[in-house]
Amino acid sequence: MELVRRARLERRSTLVDTAFQSYQSQARGFVYFFIDRPGSDERTLVKTDQIALEVFWRAPDRIQQRIVGLRDQKVLPTNISYHLDHLTVVQDDFGDRIRLGDGDEVESVLHPMAPGGPDVYDYLLADSLTLRYGGQDEEVRVYELRVRPKNPDEPGFVGSVFVDRAAAAIVRMSFTFTPASYVDPYLDYIRISLDNALWMGRYWLPYRQEAELRRELPQLDFLAGSIIRGRFEVGGYDFNVPIPPATFVGTGVTAVPREQREAFPFERGLFDDLEERGLAPAPSLEEVRAQAQQLLAGRALSGLSSRRLHIRSFSDALRVTRAEGLFLGGGVNVRPDPEAVVRLSGGYAFAREAATLAAGVTVAHPERVVPVLHLFWDEPRDMGTVPGTAPAISTLGALLVGEDWLDTYFTRGVRLTLRGPLPHAGPELTMRWERHASADRADGDFDRPLLPVQEGVLGAVEGRLPFALPAAGTASLTATFGRMGDHAFGSAVLAGAWRRDTPGRVWRLTADGALGLATGDAPAQELFLLGGRGTLPGYDFRTFAGHRFWMARLEATRTIVSPWLGIRGFAAVGATDLADSGAPAPWAPGSPWAAADSDGLRASVGLGLSLGWDVLRLDVARGVRDGRWEIIFGVDPRLHPWL
Repeated sequence: MELVRRARLERRSTLVDTAFQSYQSQARGFVYFFIDRPGSDERTLVKTDQIALEVFWRAPDRIQQRIVGLRDQKVLPTNISYHLDHLTVVQDDFGDRIRLGDGDEVESVLHPMAPGGPDVYDYLLADSLTLRYGGQDEEVRVYELRVRPKNPDEPGFVGSVFVDRAAAAIVRMSFTFTPASYVDPYLDYIRISLDNALWMGRYWLPYRQEAELRRELPQLDFLAGSIIRGRFEVGGYDFNVPIPPATFVGTGVTAVPREQREAFPFERGLFDDLEERGLAPAPSLEEVRAQAQQLLAGRALSGLSSRRLHIRSFSDALRVTRAEGLFLGGGVNVRPDPEAVVRLSGGYAFAREAATLAAGVTVAHPERVVPVLHLFWDEPRDMGTVPGTAPAISTLGALLVGEDWLDTYFTRGVRLTLRGPLPHAGPELTMRWERHASADRADGDFDRPLLPVQEGVLGAVEGRLPFALPAAGTASLTATFGRMGDHAFGSAVLAGAWRRDTPGRVWRLTADGALGLATGDAPAQELFLLGGRGTLPGYDFRTFAGHRFWMARLEATRTIVSPWLGIRGFAAVGATDLADSGAPAPWAPGSPWAAADSDGLRASVGLGLSLGWDVLRLDVARGVRDGRWEIIFGVDPRLHPWL
């Protein structure tokens, strides 16, 4: 408590320090807006802003910032506008009262080193560290003070304050808030990390700052959230320089005219920081989350309601398939415990006259293995390693042209997945026990027959290992060992992908590939399928089957009229092989759907249009060997999980 008292006094010492009268500095930052999908590592960039600031301070407590550079680019359509404090830096460690979003996000949370802090907070002297900051050569010894409110049901600061052992100045703050702190009901969380650097051998001033705000619909768990993430660096300090009094007139933030902001000569490209760091959560902000869960064990950290309606995707609410006809569904999301999420969902297929039910339970912890339990009754599942299209696009095809690009069969059973705290960021192990059944044809005028499956009980263990590839690529290896009836089988799939955008995103290049192997006793539904949209366009949909397969695809998009129109070119090549074992019984020669492999290499080429931020795509493709022309309407694959 003596250290807390010293830190409180040190915060006010600059107000009466006659040797320190003013400073002027420069700040550069990036602000990203993107959407994410909880329970996965899928994050989709929507908009990027790059900011240049002039930062001013004059004793005793006058602060001002001027936006001298600002440019942005939308990757997907949005009309978002930011609060000014998302586009600026924090100069005074938030003062005695922390306020964000002009009070629309956090209104008035007491700073832990403000007068009255010990009456509101508990403090723990957690560690003693040696740090080096801001490119300085000297090392600084600091204490880490962990802070939590005495009453977690009230607005409060949750996190760590790092204090210089010698001077008791604040060196770093990493924190979040209690749920009661959030004014906006859409807020899931806010996480902040502020780093200071030592200047003139005496003063700790802003050096690096990161913040992340996440929102979801307060009434609906759609498995989609919007995130604003900002990162700023401050430097170029000039001390005790004369600053005209007029600089501090008016609001705390001003801006030069728009033409000057857009013409500012930024030292880095608009997407340079993103290409270096990606969209994954910053390590410093992930530490905030993990530590807050420890400090408030047994307490919720999210500002969202503990009970909401639940829909995993648009097609879970409404879809049309040849196996179900019209399907309507929905669900609920309940948090009986801060670390547990229960999702219940169901629906009814009118042509099939049958219900589908599912229940999922996730128990998350920042330092332990996370179990995810899923129980399901007549859950529809699509065959094939590579999806043909988004389910919502398949629904449009069923309604408009009588074509359903899903090969549905039904499963009943239980699945248990063990993973780390970050979904899909590390190894995963899944155990499943399922009863598989073929789907009967529902009413409707559809071109393709339903593919039968090998029916019965399947037990399997599946492991997934993600890893990085050179040139910022991503990859995963998935291996499955299972048994169905009297036959044991195994399979393995290796997949990788690269995405590259040129400066200004005039060109967008993507490449992906996959190869897989399944043993001869694998059931029909575990085989690999190629052909048509999603794999080898210009051939009949999923006309090639095999126990072995490989596939590679390359796409290039050139923006013509940004962001409305672009031209696409693409090529794909692949093959399947049934090996010596031949087709499984449900697909053997003489059956209603006789499987055949690709009989060697097959390839496709095509051209198309990219419309509206590359959200919509209209392509014309041709199968090179014994293929045909095919017109394909689709959407950006990054949006498929929500459709």
